Amino acid sequence: MKKLGWWIGLAAVGVIALGLLHFGNRREPPQPAPAIAVDTALGNDDNTGFARAYAPRPFQFPADHGPHADFRNEWWYVTGQLADATGRPFGYQLTLFRIALSPTAPTADSAWRTNQLYMGHFALTDVAGNRHYGFERFSRSALGLAGAQASPFRVWLEDWELASTESTFFPLRLRAQQGELALDLTLTATKPVILQGERGLSQKSAEPGNASYYYSYTRLPTQGTVQVAGRTLTVTGASWLDREWSTSALGPEQSGWDWFALQLDDGRDLMLYRLRRKDGSVDPFSNGTLVEANGQARRLLWNEMILQPLGEWRSPHNGDRYPARWRLQIPSEQLDVTVTPKIADQEMRLSVRYWEGAVTVDGHAGHRKVGGQGYLEMTRYETADRQ
Repeated sequence: MKKLGWWIGLAAVGVIALGLLHFGNRREPPQPAPAIAVDTALGNDDNTGFARAYAPRPFQFPADHGPHADFRNEWWYVTGQLADATGRPFGYQLTLFRIALSPTAPTADSAWRTNQLYMGHFALTDVAGNRHYGFERFSRSALGLAGAQASPFRVWLEDWELASTESTFFPLRLRAQQGELALDLTLTATKPVILQGERGLSQKSAEPGNASYYYSYTRLPTQGTVQVAGRTLTVTGASWLDREWSTSALGPEQSGWDWFALQLDDGRDLMLYRLRRKDGSVDPFSNGTLVEANGQARRLLWNEMILQPLGEWRSPHNGDRYPARWRLQIPSEQLDVTVTPKIADQEMRLSVRYWEGAVTVDGHAGHRKVGGQGYLEMTRYETADRQ
């Protein structure tokens, strides 16, 4: 991660994607699939023929901003918090996933046929309106419907896109529209790229290759417009970009995860993910990164952070359960904060079901008060997870 977003991609394959490989030159949309929880859809599928992330490797830019078709899954994951001139707050998510249906390209007997599927998730949280909107799209990578390229950088799914506006990677322009909701944002960078895990290798379990190549831009000044409720509002704020590619799945003892991307008001940023085991314990492959205000970063191991779920929120739509808020402690930094959703219901009820939304941070670092904001992602909780 994520994020551990490749697991979402695997679940999507199981739900809907395989049929797109065989559509030939037909353009009918796929039939809606029943929503499923991310963790219940994931297993150790046959990954024969796909590349795996076994060891650290040099990152090469701009090439690594683009697609890595020899890996099974990949995503460009942007979240952010915005506000208009009156202070009206919004949160947003735009994720574009590339999912390989097979390690080899199909027979080129139709311009429609491809072994690459793209899936998009677009969400907007209107905090003042106490509303969360979530949408998804699927398309094959054919005839310009969806795709990714490194130079000039662009990734798109129909009119949802993230693209460079100049010869350099930044500034980025992010655009997404669904009905009367729309985003048109420009993102710039104030901190360098951060390689997560061990020099960019993020190991998720003991199985060799059960890892991703993972980098982030943790603080991106953002400006543009939000269209909501019949109005177009000028907004400013900060975004976060995660990039990963992998060929992986949940380990046999893992049940889900909680992922945090937090921007503190003292200039520091925190990425943390807490992998949960089926017996309710924390998996030792949980990990994190602390990014200082000057851009220097250090890795956080699972035993350097304490994440305590507080309370419970139950979805009124499907009964799924998630923590209502969190207490986060990093003793080495004397950091002790509470992470609270800006609104309770930010569940993504799509073909794949999970909770992801805007949060606030409040607490202290030593004797100093510290606040902040960010994004939190959670898969649903089983009984053992809450022990």
